Amino acid sequence: MNVLIKPIITEKATDDAELRNRYAFMVNKRANKIQIKDAVEAFYGINVEAVRTMIVAPKPKSRFTKSGVIAGKTAPYKKAIVEVRSGETIDFFNNI
Repeated sequence: MNVLIKPIITEKATDDAELRNRYAFMVNKRANKIQIKDAVEAFYGINVEAVRTMIVAPKPKSRFTKSGVIAGKTAPYKKAIVEVRSGETIDFFNNI
C-alpha cells in the first residue's frame, strides 16, 4: 500500500511549515498514524514527533455551461499533518 500520495502545498501549509515545523500530506485513506510516520521517516530521512490526521469532506461545486448548470462535488481525501523535530526540515522543491 502506498501511504503518501502527495504533499499539500498551500499558503496555509507553507506558513505552518515555516513557523511550526509541521508539514501537510495527502495520504491513503486506509493508512493509520504509525504507517504515516514510518513512511515519512523512510522517504525524507527525518524524525517525526507527532502525526495528526483528518478526513477532508467533499465540497459541492457547480458551473454554468451551454446546456445548463452542472452540479457535482470534489473528492474526499485523508490529510495528515506531520510535526518534525526542531532543526529538521523537508525540502519539497529539491528535485525541480
